[in-house]
Amino acid sequence: MAKTKSKETPLMKQYNAIKAKHPGALLLFRVGDFYETFGEDAIKASKILDIVLTKRANGSASHIELAGFPHHSLDSYLPKLVRAGNRVAICDQLEDPKEVKGIVKRGVTELVTPGLSFNDNVLDKRRNNYLASIKFGKTEHGLAFLDLSTGEFMTSQGSTSYIEKLLQSFAPSEVIYSKAQKSSAAEILKDQFNTFHCEDWVYQYDYAYEKLTEHFQTSSLKGFGIENLDEGIVAAGAILYYLEETEHKEVKHIASISRIAEEKFVWLDKFTIRNLELVYSQQEGGVPLIQILDQSVTPMGSRLMKKWMVLPLKEKEQIEERLNVVEYFSKESEMSEEILGHLKHIGDLERLISKVAVGRINPREMNQLKRALKSTLPIKELLKKQKNPSLKKIADQINSCEFLLEKIENELLEDAPMLTHQGGVIKNGVDPDLDEYRRLANSGKDYLLQMQQREIQKTGISSLKVAYNKVFGYYLEVSNTHKAKVPAEWIRKQTLVNAERYITEELKVYEEKILNAEERLISLEQKYFMLLVQDAAEYVASIQQNARMLAMVDCLLSFAQVAQANNYCRPKCSDTDVIEIKDGRHPVIERQLGIGEEYVPNDIYLDHSSQQIIIITGPNMAGKSALLRQTALIVLMAQMGSFVPASYARIGLIDKVFTRVGASDNLSKGESTFMVEMTETASILNNLSDRSLVLMDEIGRGTSTYDGISIAWSIVEFLHNHPKFRAKTLFATHYHELNQLAEDFGRVKNFNVSVKEVGNKVVFMRKLKEGGSEHSFGIHVAQMAGMPNPVVLRASEIMSHLEKDKSLHQQQEKLKDVPKNNYQLSLFEIDPKFKEIQETIEKLDINTISPVEALIKLNEIKKKLE
Repeated sequence: MAKTKSKETPLMKQYNAIKAKHPGALLLFRVGDFYETFGEDAIKASKILDIVLTKRANGSASHIELAGFPHHSLDSYLPKLVRAGNRVAICDQLEDPKEVKGIVKRGVTELVTPGLSFNDNVLDKRRNNYLASIKFGKTEHGLAFLDLSTGEFMTSQGSTSYIEKLLQSFAPSEVIYSKAQKSSAAEILKDQFNTFHCEDWVYQYDYAYEKLTEHFQTSSLKGFGIENLDEGIVAAGAILYYLEETEHKEVKHIASISRIAEEKFVWLDKFTIRNLELVYSQQEGGVPLIQILDQSVTPMGSRLMKKWMVLPLKEKEQIEERLNVVEYFSKESEMSEEILGHLKHIGDLERLISKVAVGRINPREMNQLKRALKSTLPIKELLKKQKNPSLKKIADQINSCEFLLEKIENELLEDAPMLTHQGGVIKNGVDPDLDEYRRLANSGKDYLLQMQQREIQKTGISSLKVAYNKVFGYYLEVSNTHKAKVPAEWIRKQTLVNAERYITEELKVYEEKILNAEERLISLEQKYFMLLVQDAAEYVASIQQNARMLAMVDCLLSFAQVAQANNYCRPKCSDTDVIEIKDGRHPVIERQLGIGEEYVPNDIYLDHSSQQIIIITGPNMAGKSALLRQTALIVLMAQMGSFVPASYARIGLIDKVFTRVGASDNLSKGESTFMVEMTETASILNNLSDRSLVLMDEIGRGTSTYDGISIAWSIVEFLHNHPKFRAKTLFATHYHELNQLAEDFGRVKNFNVSVKEVGNKVVFMRKLKEGGSEHSFGIHVAQMAGMPNPVVLRASEIMSHLEKDKSLHQQQEKLKDVPKNNYQLSLFEIDPKFKEIQETIEKLDINTISPVEALIKLNEIKKKLE
């Protein structure tokens, strides 16, 4: 007999049909006052949100898992689901259940993904929330970024290493690519991002070009400067398709697309951004450079600062323009403070105006927009009065938006709530009908109180009260004690345990009047608020422009503040090949020192003709790595337009910074430290330019000493003798054998980080001085680190044996006859006296014996020899 198939309930049938359209998303299904999840989604949601997982009947013989939460808690639960890397489809009721017989029509109103959200709880105010799209080509790949919450849209194309660098710099929350290019994507993305793949046809040139021109309503893309970026156009077109797919149909605020121009910015590969800890620290609790430089007071300023940090400038005019403003702000401290005071009231103008464009702004946020526009006016006026031409130019580009400001001021109540249906949104005087309904709704309550008093006097029922509930509307409630006093014309409506509820004709008439007034009041308030949002939408482009200008002012003020607080100097930027830094300091380390400690500053000089490569020797812990990093950070800060931690800095502009610093092991991927080191070094040597700055720290330490020295030696030779480029290089090493190179190559100079031997101790001076260092003091460092004494003593013994001869070959030969650890005098075997002495010595614990005890023992031994 055939098995009867379990029958789905109408609700589950509707759910399954909607779920089938969004298979990769977690579906939040609105049922009454709750958002419900079913099946696998429910299991996942219950774990992420820590909510109860239950089961419900799904037709005649099956059950399905169920987990839900109240609809008004969406704002607190949604961010948790998205942050856990989920795409979340929000399915709402599209009809009023009161007016529908049978099942309510439902549909997905928004698909929130890690890279697409307007929710303030999902977004981090101080960071952009980018969606990235990659198109893999034969030689070059396209990469586009969109921050839906601000409307910023960019594209670029380039080599694999360029794409990797941009992904690291912009840190997108989600990356999309074509299904067919899954393996290429896995190679570049390496499980570091939330990803989603689209159908192959989305990544076709003709489709993408049409999508972009249609969106921007232009006949070509020449005006955006991206016409020739074929792969970049495809990547950007796919983003517009993805917005449609995820029900993001209001996209007027994405008004332009720009090219990330590789040639305008200093090349920082992904290793360098990581090694220099520009935006993120490699250690938990560490401090990246951005934390020192970013003192901005607006979210837009903070987001722009991150961009400036990973994209330093290399055009002298632009750098000088920023430096001029920073200097001006530093000198005009009173005016700077005044501007800062106004900037603090601006808030996130960029994201607020995006919410206007997509119709998602609430009354409270509209008031914040008003405050931002209000605070913008005095900033514009202050900038206009200044002598600095750049500030006048910024003032000129700020729009007053006076009409909109006036309109919000005149129409919106100052303390308007978040939700329009709560009432109290629109001011009196906007519409006579609105005022009348408000008077009725408010005075109606007074009227009911008067009626209550009147009926108490008329009937003598002292406990009588007029109340309201959703089912019966307004009613008169009388306790059973006074039931006999109720007039005959009152109509009984409900019986309770200890009271009766009644209505009267008068109450019915007035109820209709009040309820209609409240309903019409809210409906009219919503209408006027929507009109206000529509008016504000006309100003999207102008306010986006204001946000950009204010962000710039905020960043430059931040640079000025940090420069004054930390005693930075203005760098002299030039097109020469000289980098000269006097009393340079590490901007992060100097701020982490304890009370009373002072950072030891150092000078650096590099050029193409006399001092192209500096070999820095000195023990570990002496500060070689800090010196390397501080040089790069000073150069990059100068090219960002910031003052620098030094007493003097002359910076010949550089176009690429390469670093090979620290062991960034990739062991989990099966690569050894040495392999990673060599891969990164190869990348540097293959991508040099004449204006490169190269920092190499302890190259070759991941292999044997002789291999390491040979590799380091040949790298220095390669950099010195390069036929085309003279890359300025700082090469830190503990192989003091490399000091020999300075004798053979004219532009290689030896320096060492000085140490002082005081008695048997080593004191790190952290001062760079000319000349190579003789030893590495590694054994002293081991002692300071608490290495057991026997190990330290044995290491000293081996070292003094090896140091008798400096040549590598002879050292290698000497290793064969290093004194053995169990080395014993054959004398002991000959003379019984010596045997006795041997036993006495063996019983001694050198590590614990005091000097006095040692002298006593030595005296005993001497007597035995007499």
